[in-house]
Amino acid sequence: MSAPLLEVRNLVKRFPVRGGLLGREIGAVQAVSDVSFSVARGETLGLVGESGCGKSTLGRCILRLIEPTSGQVFFDGQDITQLGSAELRKLRRRMQIIFQDPFASLNPRMTVEEILSEPMEIHRLASSRDEKLSKIHRLLDLCGLRRESLNRYPHEFSGGQRQRICIARALAVEPEFIVCDEPVSALDVSIQAQIINLMQDLQKELGLTYLFIAHDLKVVEHISTRVSVMYLGRVVETASAEDLYANPRHPYTQALLSAIPIPDPTYRKSRTVLRGDVPSPLNPPQGCHFHPRCPKAQGQCQETYPAAEQGAHQVRCFFPG
Repeated sequence: MSAPLLEVRNLVKRFPVRGGLLGREIGAVQAVSDVSFSVARGETLGLVGESGCGKSTLGRCILRLIEPTSGQVFFDGQDITQLGSAELRKLRRRMQIIFQDPFASLNPRMTVEEILSEPMEIHRLASSRDEKLSKIHRLLDLCGLRRESLNRYPHEFSGGQRQRICIARALAVEPEFIVCDEPVSALDVSIQAQIINLMQDLQKELGLTYLFIAHDLKVVEHISTRVSVMYLGRVVETASAEDLYANPRHPYTQALLSAIPIPDPTYRKSRTVLRGDVPSPLNPPQGCHFHPRCPKAQGQCQETYPAAEQGAHQVRCFFPG
């Protein structure tokens, strides 16, 4: 097998919590704890979990929009956690991000032409205005936007159109890898389908690799090659999308999938209802973080965090289903 485009090794991100008169550190939020995975060229790795489990923080740490506390991130064999600002700036051409809220991520004072021109100017990808306009026109065509949109501002577009502008902006520097941070969660369901289909078409045409972060399990199943499930800062299960949805092995994954609504009032689906609430990342439980809510938890779950099984279907659980 060829080397993965992206490889994350033992990534950790702690956010210090300060208090008292002198602002000393009194604790830390464990946002990402010892996460490792890889993404092959041309595939889509879906990343799912409850709100607050660390998905977005992980995506930002991979791009070094947030500096990780420890661990390594290899992009095309190069450890980007060791790069200086000048080297990292050159690498940013190859890695981009699409944010959750398309309106908040666009400058309201810039026209579409200015928004799409800016990354090209930063990375010096066009030697003349004609060349720049030619590339912008191609981006608009790729993303299903009219060329007459160039002189309009973000507030003049619908939510779906704004997200298409964000996708076009990410593509302006011709990247290989894109972190998609819940790119459809702020959109209507009918528009979600259009954006997902657009992203799949772009992936085939341009050879893109995605890390697709979401909490909508049906969307992730549709677009992903493989899926990783996060709980309280850790990846608890990783498998191919087909295998994970057909045969979830971690109790948390089983509970998540059992909560997917079925649009058939006559269908009787068994639900796995978890007890209690998600523990605080300020003070995560000892051992397996899921054991206070797990129906299968036993003594060793409270003492030791299980190691990940090797193979195509990896699960961190002493008693997988």
